[in-house]
Amino acid sequence: MRIEIRAVGGYNEIGRNMTAVRVGDEVIILDMGLHIENYISLTEEEDIVNLSTSELIDAKAVPDISVIDDWKAKIKAIIPTHAHLDHVGAIPYLAKKFKAPILCTPFTAEVIKAILKDEKIKMGNHIKPLNSNSVYHVSDNIKIEFINMTHSTPQTVMVALHTKNGCLLYANDFKFDNFPILGKKPNFNKLRELSNSCQCLIVECLRAKEAIKTPSESVAKAMLKDVLLGTESNGKAIIATTFSSHLERLKSIIEFGKQMNRKVVFLGRSLSKYVVAGERAGIVNFTKDVELAKRGRHIKRILKDVEVNRKKYLVVVTGHQGEQKAVLSRMATGELPFRFKEEDHMIFASSVIPNPSNISDRKRLEENFRGKNLRIFKDIHVSGHAAREDLRDLINIVNPKNIIPAHGDTSMNNALKALALEIGGSNILLIKESDNIAL
Repeated sequence: MRIEIRAVGGYNEIGRNMTAVRVGDEVIILDMGLHIENYISLTEEEDIVNLSTSELIDAKAVPDISVIDDWKAKIKAIIPTHAHLDHVGAIPYLAKKFKAPILCTPFTAEVIKAILKDEKIKMGNHIKPLNSNSVYHVSDNIKIEFINMTHSTPQTVMVALHTKNGCLLYANDFKFDNFPILGKKPNFNKLRELSNSCQCLIVECLRAKEAIKTPSESVAKAMLKDVLLGTESNGKAIIATTFSSHLERLKSIIEFGKQMNRKVVFLGRSLSKYVVAGERAGIVNFTKDVELAKRGRHIKRILKDVEVNRKKYLVVVTGHQGEQKAVLSRMATGELPFRFKEEDHMIFASSVIPNPSNISDRKRLEENFRGKNLRIFKDIHVSGHAAREDLRDLINIVNPKNIIPAHGDTSMNNALKALALEIGGSNILLIKESDNIAL
């Protein structure tokens, strides 16, 4: 019973991740994500809003599922690997097209539920939470295994799809962090068990050109400590921004805010969504230490108090990429009731996602802040994605017969191909959207 792989999205591009795998007469969908840049260009939103599926497909903001029309009746499960929108963001729009349950970790399940609730989107698919390192039998022919992995959002997994002819390992996204701030280390033992049976490794190649090992999140924590506790800030406002889904990073910010005797507040819809999801999944308990403000009136009330008592607060806001409707941009333009003063601290605990709209939006935002003479602390961040040496370790551990690069442009695909050829022992398959591969 052979394994067939069809690329739906996320090949030769960054985002829109979606792969269909057929085993006999059964199909598993792995990831169902947004193309973030195209989505924001269409909606001007960093968060999910209720739009028509056809509009999103035409804008290339979600995968074009017409490429699997002939497999539609065979789909048995939809499996997002983690809670980032480029992996789950298309689920509210596309999953209802298939009569299949959604299998994911508890945190990812809570994020999906929150999106559906916030935007009043109805979806008939059953959402079944599975713990990391658990096994689920889809049928007599397919067994799914969630392998615990580290990334920049909690409860990320690699998915091992076991069949009678060996397994397929889907590794999109990950890094090897042996010193995580939240959760367990990567399950290297389980990866080693796959070394004799891995028919195919589908793996991200976003940072395959970078000849380093991706640093641990503990390094980012040390960078935050140096800025927050090692820089004179008496009497100054401190505004920080990071990825809303990055609960590890947020945990560190809360810890240092408490050491500074500042009240920590989180402002913005997506921050609220991910924090509440994390609490419902039992991962964090932030709201005992942090005030969350999701919408306009509450945000304005808090910012008015920050304006008066700026030295008493550490304010965390959405909008680290310069998104024009996010809280940070609205603070910068004066739309929200807060006025920056000279030498207030602006901390970007993130990197700029390298696409034209994000680069332009962040440049505009930083120019605004420089005009106000703020102290700007940039790139207080480490990546959640595997670099070249992490990828080398994964290939050496798993020893796959075939490797398919994913989640990257042509140059990134070629960088992973070069690494795999250097290691030797695997067949490299470069594919693009709608391609069908039979193993």
